[in-house]
Amino acid sequence: MREFESLGLKAGIWQGMLMRGTPPGRLILVHLGAPVANARVTPEGEGRWRVAAAIPAERLSDGVQTFLLYEDMAENDAPPAPAPGAIPLGRLTMVAGALLDDDLRAELDLLRSELDLVKKELRRLARD
Repeated sequence: MREFESLGLKAGIWQGMLMRGTPPGRLILVHLGAPVANARVTPEGEGRWRVAAAIPAERLSDGVQTFLLYEDMAENDAPPAPAPGAIPLGRLTMVAGALLDDDLRAELDLLRSELDLVKKELRRLARD
């Protein structure tokens, strides 16, 4: 089992569970290389910590957006950027609005369609 398990996004809050014996350091949510929020951590029992990070609405836009959760050992009043040596814990990828033409999902759908055409043609040739 991974140390951090994402519990999903609901009402703009990304939640997860961190499993370890010691409390985590400062947790920072990063988007496009810039820190956007500090995550809240609450104990959930022995060796379990619930992590909650609010996704800022101004960071949502069309296309694919990826938010990264980092842990560093800086104090909460330290500068907002992750300190050198910060540890990546998890990522949340969101797809919103109009998808980009070169989006991986669109490419996969295209490949599947082309594969179906090839299969049909091979079956036709095998019948003849």
